[in-house]
Amino acid sequence: MAKQFNVALIGNPNTGKTSVFNQLTGLNQKVGNYPGITVEKKEGTCKLPRGVKAHVLDLPGTYSLNASSLDENVVIELLLNKNDKDFPDVAVVVADVENLKRNLLLYTQIKDLGIPTILAINMADRMKRKAISLDIPKLEKALKTKIALISSRKNQGFDELKELILNYRELSTEPCMDALTFAPEYFDRLKKAFPNQDLYKLWLVITQDVNFGKIERNNSDLIATFKTESDSNLKRMQQRETIKRYQFINEVLKEVLVVDTANAKDLRSRMDRVLTHRVWGYVIFLAILAIIFQTIFEWASYPMDFIDESFSSLSEWIKTSMPAGDFTNLLAEGIVSGLGGVVIFIPQIAFLFLFISILEESGYMSRVVFLLDRSMRRFGLSGKSVVPLVSGTACAIPAVMATRNIENWKERLITILVTPFTTCSARLPVYVIIISLVIPDEKLWGVFNYQGLTLLCLYILGFAAAIGSAYVLDKILKMQSKSFFVIEMPNYKVPMPRNVLTTVFEKTKTFVVDAGKIILAISIVLWVLASYGPGDFNKAEEIVMQENINNGLTEQELEAEIASFKLENSYIGIMGKALEPAVKPLGYDWKIGVAIISSFAAREVFVGTLATIYSVGSEEEEPIRDRMAAEVDSMGKPIYNFASGISLLLFYAFAMQCMSTLAVVKKETNSWKWPMWQLAAMSVIAYITALISYQILK
Repeated sequence: MAKQFNVALIGNPNTGKTSVFNQLTGLNQKVGNYPGITVEKKEGTCKLPRGVKAHVLDLPGTYSLNASSLDENVVIELLLNKNDKDFPDVAVVVADVENLKRNLLLYTQIKDLGIPTILAINMADRMKRKAISLDIPKLEKALKTKIALISSRKNQGFDELKELILNYRELSTEPCMDALTFAPEYFDRLKKAFPNQDLYKLWLVITQDVNFGKIERNNSDLIATFKTESDSNLKRMQQRETIKRYQFINEVLKEVLVVDTANAKDLRSRMDRVLTHRVWGYVIFLAILAIIFQTIFEWASYPMDFIDESFSSLSEWIKTSMPAGDFTNLLAEGIVSGLGGVVIFIPQIAFLFLFISILEESGYMSRVVFLLDRSMRRFGLSGKSVVPLVSGTACAIPAVMATRNIENWKERLITILVTPFTTCSARLPVYVIIISLVIPDEKLWGVFNYQGLTLLCLYILGFAAAIGSAYVLDKILKMQSKSFFVIEMPNYKVPMPRNVLTTVFEKTKTFVVDAGKIILAISIVLWVLASYGPGDFNKAEEIVMQENINNGLTEQELEAEIASFKLENSYIGIMGKALEPAVKPLGYDWKIGVAIISSFAAREVFVGTLATIYSVGSEEEEPIRDRMAAEVDSMGKPIYNFASGISLLLFYAFAMQCMSTLAVVKKETNSWKWPMWQLAAMSVIAYITALISYQILK
């Protein structure tokens, strides 16, 4: 047992598999992608009794081994390829005690593969409340395995589960049922043609689109005469297999499972009637969103002010404590100011992920998906499209990847193209700082903060833009399509603090690290471009002194004029002035134009770019918001006024501004055609909307 062995965690969605994974691995886990594909791979180390360690792989959720998506294909490919380094020595199938019948379908299929399999029945703490009783010894005998009753919420049963994992070699690998009797003639012919193969594995290879190792065939005339079945016949046999398995499961559960519904204390049905109501469901959902955005502004303002002032103080300390020179200026004006423009938004992003995680953990998000499905049909989408659109509020990249669960190509393509309209967390830094500058910090009816309401409106606007665009694309794209929407409603539950905090930490860390890399690189480039220039840049002091010789400026005012002249005549100033004619009709100056162009790398770079530009040559280190508020045009009017602020908000509500999203769209559609059309269309919509809004409001 000295060698670390592999454990595969497998189960249906909403069985608490992720919670079980977190309990087994603790903080000894990492998240990545499977090689060559965009499916998330979670793995960790589990400490077992007697000092043994196991490598635990959390496989994507799947209802059965009859795959209909890329996520499910990953599960099947791993279970069929013994040469894979992650091939499991033991499989742990996680089942929900309230949905045991459906969960056991997947269990019986995995058991038939000859892999040592443990059944972990989760949420056992609900059995008493739901009046459920199970005869575990009898169920173990019927399923020919060992069973662990666990509760990830109460951390119960995990010692027993770890002991079973440790002793996996003692588990029976005998199939719990003879599944091949659903098509005896077909399997007789299959056995003669491929005598060296496990027939059930071969059946999965034939019916699923998976990458399987070399098949050893019998060198006889039977291979040549073996008749391949049509797709429709194979589908019918798959259906017969499923029916046969459920017949077996029903017979087993009839003997071991008792549910006394008369004594069950269940609020779920009553809550569902309210939360999925045709009218009140939408009202409640909007109210929840309003509360979320109110708290994002109210709670996050204190840590944000502290972070902003801390970075300003750090920048000033660097200038006063280190020797004067280019390196000190780069550090204080470029790197510190640029990174400060991102770190300041950690509180808002953490709060956003916190609330989204709570909604998902509680089971409410599934109700939202079901509720919105009613509205999606008329726009050429289905309820499955809601999942990417809702998850797009965190980040468009995993949201685009989530479209893999949509079988219909037209629906999937439309969902991919419109998902970037939904307001992602990268837009939040831009929204928050612009809203704080142009929207008064006052309350409607003494309750609702205008800034929070504006943020809510931007989220609704993004979702409306996605739905409207989907409707247009549905009419433009001439593809035949038909699909059905099925969703499982998980039970309501109190979110587990550990799961919520782990999600918030991981997602916030990913946002900061990914954004930080880009902003650090761009901040250095921008500082160099803003600190050097040709021609008049090198004669700044002489030219400014000559122009203001009779103006009686103080020394401080003169230094400010020189810094401003240098910035305008630097390389970045020259580039910005060239861009200014294009952005001036929108109410922007050349500095905002530079920030918009640089933010094509990532939306959140906008604030970091302005922080760097406004810091160059400045002796006083003020918080970025104060510097933006002090910016004036040639007429002495604030650059960031109501008209230009609304114009900027609308521009970022519609613009793509994310190269990473375009790269993922290219990968998911296998063509540059769609991301280029997406970029062009969203940029045109953003520009025209911003132009019209500014011209009306100015």
